[in-house]
Amino acid sequence: MPTNCISFKETNYFSSLICDYLDEKEALKSFYNRFPKLENFKAQIEEKQSAFNSDSRAVLVQALNKQYQNSVVSKATQTHINLLKNTNTFTVVTGHQLNIFTGPLYFFYKIISTINLCKTLKAQYPDFDFVPIYWMASEDHDFDEINFFNFKGKKLQWNRHASGIVGDLDLEGLDQVFKVFGSQLNGTTNASELKHYFKKAYLNHSNLTEAMHDLVNELFKDYGLVIVDGNDKTLKRQFVPYIKNELISKTSFSKVSEANNQLNSLETNYKIQVNPREINLFYISEGIRERIIEKDEVYYVNNTDISWNSSELIKHLDEVPERFSPNVIMRPLYQEVVLPNLCYIGGGGELAYWLQLKSFFESQNVPFPMLLLRNSALLITEKQKEKLSKLDVQISDLFLKQNDLKTKITKQISEIEIDFSEQKEYLRQQFKALHDLAEKTDGSFKGAVAAQEQKQINGLAHLEKRLLKAQKRKLSDHINRVVAIQNELFPNKSLQERYTNFSEFYLEHGSGFIPKLVDNLEPLQGEFSIITL
Repeated sequence: MPTNCISFKETNYFSSLICDYLDEKEALKSFYNRFPKLENFKAQIEEKQSAFNSDSRAVLVQALNKQYQNSVVSKATQTHINLLKNTNTFTVVTGHQLNIFTGPLYFFYKIISTINLCKTLKAQYPDFDFVPIYWMASEDHDFDEINFFNFKGKKLQWNRHASGIVGDLDLEGLDQVFKVFGSQLNGTTNASELKHYFKKAYLNHSNLTEAMHDLVNELFKDYGLVIVDGNDKTLKRQFVPYIKNELISKTSFSKVSEANNQLNSLETNYKIQVNPREINLFYISEGIRERIIEKDEVYYVNNTDISWNSSELIKHLDEVPERFSPNVIMRPLYQEVVLPNLCYIGGGGELAYWLQLKSFFESQNVPFPMLLLRNSALLITEKQKEKLSKLDVQISDLFLKQNDLKTKITKQISEIEIDFSEQKEYLRQQFKALHDLAEKTDGSFKGAVAAQEQKQINGLAHLEKRLLKAQKRKLSDHINRVVAIQNELFPNKSLQERYTNFSEFYLEHGSGFIPKLVDNLEPLQGEFSIITL
């Protein structure tokens, strides 16, 4: 399965902040700890080793064994869980929402990046062990973001009322999604396996957390992936001191606001990914996940009648820490407190908000992890490549916006030159003498000459556009064939990985699909992969 690459910047799908981070621009260096280069992991290991004690490891292993007690645990995964007791074992983490049937394809790229980085680190640092972690975002409440997946251009959606955290949702109605999905599959062995995965996960468990745990475990257990559910009383108790600090001192608000101001002061157009609240915690109970707010020394759960004074709140926290849920600002800290983690692997949007957090981590004396952009890939078939070759189109051209692609192809194959640059330059030379004459007379004539020149230049530009439009019509058959391939590979005019579900490729390649990705995605490569299936 050959792999080619282009730079993330060339794809035009990644923000200037992420591209500048990948280029290690000087202006951003204060916003992260160490750049994810293989040689930099030694110092990260030493820093985390001194900050993460054996008691925390014991709590983590106890929590994981409990979370896996109703699962079939592979030998590789159980080995990794047991290794976490040892002071020379560290994690690499990615996290994601509980999207139905994994959601878009990049979910797989996140996890495979994590698995492969652990392999690379083990080869480089054989005296240490490295465990790939998938952190389930079971405490999220954005149901509309997770309740569907796309299959062959159709949206398969779980329709139901939802409130509270998504991980606690029962699975009512997913039998209907299974019925619709199954009706669109053929009778092959691969289709039967897809049905098995869906049915086993979503029709044989009581809530969405259990279903996602089962599905991801089935898909990646042979690679020793360890799944962590942060909605865990034992793990939350480890985080209680930091929750108290957040409630009383509101440190994250001041530190992240300060970092945002520093980012805004840079001579760039970086977009601030998240803005902190005064208290960056939710309160969760049956059917609710609402913000905790403080006013006049009284703490309230937004949109409820629940309230406490300061001492009552701290007492409640000590009794039921599992009811306090970190938001997007606090969750990274929670993760790093309970895991011996070296590196977080995420998408561009995730890394953008992590870059806002370093000073907050420093204020809490928690080592800031290395930040690695997950692998990205375009999966293309040999047949599609052959078509592009016959049409004389480079794969990199397909990353252009569709109108720009049409323009490029038209100019490339047109027998008529669609570039009036020479004519425009000739016109400017013709007007040069008039400008020289205008310098010898009054300003009104000088202005008239300039206006006439611009009018003529605009006229040529208009004719150039008309010629391009005419050639596009004349060459429409060739152009439409190129556009058809772009639409196949960039569904919904977006990156394939952000739209298409893995099931479309599994249907074709079966159980060999994941190993093919594992063999071809290199997490430290730093480029966008184009993989021929």
